[in-house]
Amino acid sequence: MSKPHKKKIYGLLAEYDSAAAVFHACETVRDAGYSAWDSHTPFAVHNLDKAMGLKPSVLPWIVFAMGITGASCALLLQWWTSTVDYPIIIAGKPYFSWQAFVPVTFELGVLLSAFGAVFGMLGLNRLPMWYHSLFNSERFHRFSDDKFFIAIEARDPKYDLERTRKLLEGTGATFVEEVED
Repeated sequence: MSKPHKKKIYGLLAEYDSAAAVFHACETVRDAGYSAWDSHTPFAVHNLDKAMGLKPSVLPWIVFAMGITGASCALLLQWWTSTVDYPIIIAGKPYFSWQAFVPVTFELGVLLSAFGAVFGMLGLNRLPMWYHSLFNSERFHRFSDDKFFIAIEARDPKYDLERTRKLLEGTGATFVEEVED
């Protein structure tokens, strides 16, 4: 005789009708102390990141580090080739005439910055993501059309099914459902 299969819960999903409603609900969830949650909107909502209490992204630092690395590597390579590997005096100029190296240094800095931005963004957003538990909800399919959502994950230390449901219902959610993982 087999044991009954216990479903694994991802968390609670709350649906809202407007950007203002989800904005104020995010402030309430943030103030309640939840840490494993997210909001989903069909368009960018101004200052929603502040309402959620999100920290600034680390992406600008990744782009900066990659840009400095690219520029440094370009300058180092040009210096090494013109002074150590194959020194040639051209028109009486010194071996390391940095003015000639500026375009390549700049371009490699820009190239690596772009790679840092693209791959940093993909890594920080955990993309590509082929599956997400929220896609198990029929209502969630409207997040990219005209509905606004907040999802609180069951792995959150403050998550308690009844208290979390009451919190979300108290924020003016039009519908709250439990989502399977």
